[in-house]
Amino acid sequence: MEGKMTWTVADAVDYYGFPADRSKTGGWVPAALILVVEVCERLSTMGIAVNLVTYLIGTMHLPSSTSANIVTDFLGTSFLLCLLGGFLADSFLGRYKTIAIFAAIEALGTGALAISTKLRQLRPPTCGATATDCKQANGFQMGILYVSLYLIAIGTGGLKSSVSGFGTDQFDEKDEKEKAQMAYFFNRYKKSMGSPIVHIFQVIVAATRKRNMDLHFNAGSLYEDTPENSRIDHTNQFCFLDKASIVAEGDFEKSAAGAAPNLWKLCSVTRVEEVKMMIRLLPIWATTIIFWTSYAQMITFSVEQASTMERSLGNFQIPAGSLTVFFVVAIMITLAVNDRLIMPLWKKWKGKPGFTNLQRIAIGLVMSTCGMAAAALCERKRLSVAKATGDSTAATLPISVFFLIPQFFLVGSGEAFIYTGQLDFFIIGSPKGMKTMSTGLFLTTLSLGFFVSSFLVSIVKRLTGSKDGEGWLADDINHGRLDCFYGLLAVLGSINFVVYLVCAACWYRPTKTKSADLHEMGISTSTSTAVNGSSIEENC
Repeated sequence: MEGKMTWTVADAVDYYGFPADRSKTGGWVPAALILVVEVCERLSTMGIAVNLVTYLIGTMHLPSSTSANIVTDFLGTSFLLCLLGGFLADSFLGRYKTIAIFAAIEALGTGALAISTKLRQLRPPTCGATATDCKQANGFQMGILYVSLYLIAIGTGGLKSSVSGFGTDQFDEKDEKEKAQMAYFFNRYKKSMGSPIVHIFQVIVAATRKRNMDLHFNAGSLYEDTPENSRIDHTNQFCFLDKASIVAEGDFEKSAAGAAPNLWKLCSVTRVEEVKMMIRLLPIWATTIIFWTSYAQMITFSVEQASTMERSLGNFQIPAGSLTVFFVVAIMITLAVNDRLIMPLWKKWKGKPGFTNLQRIAIGLVMSTCGMAAAALCERKRLSVAKATGDSTAATLPISVFFLIPQFFLVGSGEAFIYTGQLDFFIIGSPKGMKTMSTGLFLTTLSLGFFVSSFLVSIVKRLTGSKDGEGWLADDINHGRLDCFYGLLAVLGSINFVVYLVCAACWYRPTKTKSADLHEMGISTSTSTAVNGSSIEENC
């Protein structure tokens, strides 16, 4: 019995709620299955997203800007709901049940969308000989479409925030063999550590209640009840929050088990430092939103651009939405070149194994800005061809769709850097009990990027548009100035990059924990030191 117990993992349970036995659970088969779940979800959601704008314009007969905003609002909601999924997974359901429930919801929404596109009653009649003969989809038809799309959005939100965290849950950090293998996916489950949102509010409330108290204490006098190997060293940033750890009269409540702290009045140093860790993520979080605003144009206006250009390869007509394949190609090429060429040279030059997560984010921001500049130049060329033909309403302009490759390639390569950089940054920089929430926080940058795109489109449409549908974002892009809109995004991206550099250099400070060696993660801990001899107020 004693030998068998050594196989169990203290903070993990199996499907039935019993302590997980690593000799019977996990393996590469379930690991492959969860990978299949993620791949299917990605193929489904992105397959819908990249073709949705052409469906809305060509079949539902909606204006260009309206169609773009429907797509970005759909994707923005999908990623925003990752916060809900992360909250439910961390606080109530656990990641396994969250994935199962929301996968079923997404399947329901996808099925409803397929039916809505098949039935004639759920889409308007085809257009006549002239543009005035086109009838837009009515309220009922759009209502069914919206219900289908937002069921998919709900399902996506629950899945995305849990899959990555569910993968990291499968490893026992105290077992060296498991740290080196991805062997346990479906049959090991981490116990919920409580709601991270409640923990954050407890620290804020406790600090606010003690806002008039002095901080003439050293770090050793602050309250700490966390086990030694799980403690986080005290840091000097956001000293106001340290007041939550000052022991005062009435902070403890008596019970049958003895005196225990009221967590809305007194929080441990580690709990306070966890909140500080989350706050440190926010400036980097805010300055990565603009990348996804640029990305949104690649699956909306760039797809619409492609639909007006020559897309023939012999007798084969390339679907406009298929241009996003260059995202995948760009990511594969970028990762290969980075792994085989850039990293060896970087290691030889700097003596480091690779770019840090902040450096990868910076590279992604630069590439997306360059992508928007390239998109502006390409659109200027496309508009000149449309003007030269004399019939700018022609279905296909005599210009190759492959002129769009540079903008797709630059933004796609930028995604390869920024996605991995962001995910790594948020997972490493967050407390152990808030990793699903931090993954959801990362995914909200995508959400807000899409919402910012919708906001910019609406503002630009209002400021530059006219009653007859002209302006930068005209109903027919051959009559608009989409190049100016792309140029605006390039300017905003440049400004954002400068702000990012300031935030990365002056605000963010990695935190040193006693249970993990951050040097192995490529993070310097020189700025995160404990205050032992001098008062907190002096160091603040």
